[in-house]
Amino acid sequence: MAVAYQNNVYVVNHPLVQHKLTLMRRKDASTNTFRRLLRELASLMAYEVTADMPLSDIEIETPLEKMMSPVMDGKKLVLVSILRAGTGLLDGMLDVVPGARVGHVGLYRDPKTLTAVEYYFKMPQEMNERHVIVVDPMLATGNSAVAAVDRIKELHPKSIKFVCLVGCPEGVKAMQTAHPDVPIYAASIDRQLNDHGYILPGLGDAGDRIFGTK
Repeated sequence: MAVAYQNNVYVVNHPLVQHKLTLMRRKDASTNTFRRLLRELASLMAYEVTADMPLSDIEIETPLEKMMSPVMDGKKLVLVSILRAGTGLLDGMLDVVPGARVGHVGLYRDPKTLTAVEYYFKMPQEMNERHVIVVDPMLATGNSAVAAVDRIKELHPKSIKFVCLVGCPEGVKAMQTAHPDVPIYAASIDRQLNDHGYILPGLGDAGDRIFGTK
């Protein structure tokens, strides 16, 4: 279930989502535990984020008879991972929608200016026929999310959504200012950013915790 945090911003407050997020926040959670929980949580959030995906009827045959039954065309869905940390959310969502296409946006945050710098961009073909879900664990300054959506919009997809684990008011404001038409889904909107651009209380650097690099 998702509740409106504010206009076009939704917090997925299902008990399982909140429980797993709490376990991920703990500083003593191991890399393996953090990675496993992220994958599980992403799968749970995928159900909410895809709730309004269009369905079409196809003819199938059960053991007893033929029937018309609804399906979602996974090939019309593109999951776009903002590298590197987006990979953790991507894997969990692919568990639920294995037929989805995958795009990647490589961005890193300049440590001095906190602005996003692009180093890689690769998307499936015929993006104008597809629905896009952009995934990144953290919506902190919002600079990476805004830059990624800027680039994706150049390809004119049918729709774009943004999914994160943890956001903050500053990141939400940045995204809504730049892209008010893009819904944001999060497991939590935390209190604020600190002086180094990290979310408080947050869960630390998601990329480092996923890959064990710190």
